[in-house]
Formats: sequence, C-alpha cells, structure tokens
Amino acid sequence: MRKVVFALFLLVNIINATAQIKIGDTIPSIILKSNSNNNVNTSSFKGKYVLVDFWASWCAPCRLGNKKLVKLYNEVSSGKIEIIGISIDTDANKWLKAIEKDKIKFTQLIDPKGFDANAALLFGVEELPSKYLFNPEGILIAKNPTEEEIIKLIKL
Repeated sequence: MRKVVFALFLLVNIINATAQIKIGDTIPSIILKSNSNNNVNTSSFKGKYVLVDFWASWCAPCRLGNKKLVKLYNEVSSGKIEIIGISIDTDANKWLKAIEKDKIKFTQLIDPKGFDANAALLFGVEELPSKYLFNPEGILIAKNPTEEEIIKLIKL
C-alpha cells in the first residue's frame, strides 16, 4: 500500500512540475473565447512580443495592473507587442463589465474555471496577476516583468 501511495505522490509531483512553463519554453497553444465571442489561439501571435496577463475581475491588484497595461498598450506600437489578457473569472458578465470599466482594448480571453482553468494549469498560475512575456519566436523570456522591464526587454 505504501508503494502505491508513494507512486501516486511522485506522479502528482511530476505532473505539477511539468505543468509550469519555464524561461525558454514556447508559448502554449490554447484556444479560448474572446470578449467578442471569437475563438483565439494564444500561439497565433508569433512574430511579435506577446505578454500574457492572467487576471480576474475580483482581483484588486489585477485591476490596478489593467490600468498600467492599458497605458503600456496605448504607448507601444501594436506591431511590436501583443497583450493578451486571460481571465479566470467564473462569471463572464463580471469579466465583461471589468473590461469595459477598465477601458481595455487589447485581446481579452476567458477560461472560466478559476485556478482550475486549463490555461492557468498549463502556465502554472498560482497567484493573480501573473504575467508571461514571450519573444517574437514564441519563447518565454520573462515571468512577472514590470512595465519598465517589458519596455527594456522589447527595446522600444
């Protein structure tokens, strides 16, 4: 019985260890619904820098972060970087209201299962907000970069 429990423990740890993306990994291909009800693949933005931002309408630090990302988005050429917000809200109406209130114009997607959302599990999201910056080849180059770090990394 102990061997079975130990084997299960190892298996769970291996799965968890491989679920988190690491610097040097490629952007996961995940298809999610956008706020305009289109299917969007996260890996379809190769060719420019991609910042993936996990957030939720109920997360106060996320909402403050949205204001900074809106400012960054308005200052940076859309040909240089794509910002993708992925909400883990379980209530799509609250998500849509937050997008409107925060005046977000960049790509917004939802994976409505909270921290159990497939996207959150693939990225290894353990707290909100969580940001991942990918280079134009789709390789992860920074986790949770500040806006200043983003600007330096994409060499505006």
